[in-house]
Amino acid sequence: MRYAYLLAVGFLCAQKVGLRSGPMLGYAQLREVAIWLQTTGPATLQIEYADTAQPKVKYRTPALRTDSLTAYTATFRIGPLLPGRVYQYTVLLNDKPVKLSYPTYFRTLPQWRWRSAPPDFRFAIGSCAYINDSLYDRPGTPYGGEYEIFSAIAAQKPDFMLWLGDNVYLREADWNSRSGILYRYTHTRSLPELQPLLALCPHYATWDDHDFGPNDSDRGFWARDLTREAFRLFWANPSYGVPSAPEGITTFFEWGDADFFLLDNRTYRAPNKRTTGSRTMFGAAQLEWLIDALKSSRATFKFVVSGSQILNPTGGYENLINFPQERELLLKRIEEEEITGVIFLTGDRHFSEISELTLPNGQKVYDITSSPLTASPFTAAAERDRNPLRIASTLTLQRNFLILSVSGPE
Repeated sequence: MRYAYLLAVGFLCAQKVGLRSGPMLGYAQLREVAIWLQTTGPATLQIEYADTAQPKVKYRTPALRTDSLTAYTATFRIGPLLPGRVYQYTVLLNDKPVKLSYPTYFRTLPQWRWRSAPPDFRFAIGSCAYINDSLYDRPGTPYGGEYEIFSAIAAQKPDFMLWLGDNVYLREADWNSRSGILYRYTHTRSLPELQPLLALCPHYATWDDHDFGPNDSDRGFWARDLTREAFRLFWANPSYGVPSAPEGITTFFEWGDADFFLLDNRTYRAPNKRTTGSRTMFGAAQLEWLIDALKSSRATFKFVVSGSQILNPTGGYENLINFPQERELLLKRIEEEEITGVIFLTGDRHFSEISELTLPNGQKVYDITSSPLTASPFTAAAERDRNPLRIASTLTLQRNFLILSVSGPE
């Protein structure tokens, strides 16, 4: 009877496998989109979808099987699709439709070049999403809170969202093991308040120290391959790494007449206190790729995304100014190559601000810092910082996100 009981329990558990988190929309292109999901156990997943202009013509993706080796995650890359269309979709788990309390649609990007003006769009940015976990958190006042911010972002109906790093906070119990890292990613992604936002619009992400490893972690972190694996399992970016710097998570995407360059500020980063040898944040290969890509870009706006601030000239924290030669080279190349429309989007600081720098040729570049989402604000740091490039009245010392709008003629 004992063995029969154990088998029965196993059978019952198998029947209760469900959706743990997601669906999350990943990258969106003209002919292809990505959809990410995570189940509570081994399961077979499919996506059934239809163009809303032809709702009776339904398509199904090939089935994907989730298992413990990939933390029960699955990413569908759906295509070929038609540009500029809206598709309704249903998640099928073990051949049964999953019922959700919010609608599920995805959109392909419009084919506007040579046909029309570039589309107007709005997108959300934010960083530093700390989700409390009393079993592993430090004693005392919880560091995270106000999770309703994710509902507030969804209410703005952005066309997509950019996560600027510290999207997950690995704890001391997490970062030295694969199981701990995957547990932390799963715990954060499972937040109920997050689910409607994940399904609402495409999500793109870079990382910073806390989703890469310990606080202020760098290229010396021994488990960086494990955290890179977790990042790839839990996000659905269009790519991870570029040919000249393949070890990291650098990526790129287009939206309307804007290009987005998501940099990796950890994989190639020297320790903050190192005084000899190669002292870089981005590394020579990644930085050269960025300059080449910026110069080749035809976009009106060129958004460069980094977990660390780029323009802020005050030291003491993890800003690029701590690697002065690299900062000088980047800004010098932007000026010499006459690269216009550059806007840095950064996180990390636990306060928000906008910095403006005028280059020697009179060209202006901007650094829009958005932080924190749900981690605690760092009021003392902002007061000590006294960033001389900060635009007056842009300092925000509470949990926040930003919505950026791009509109007007090309």
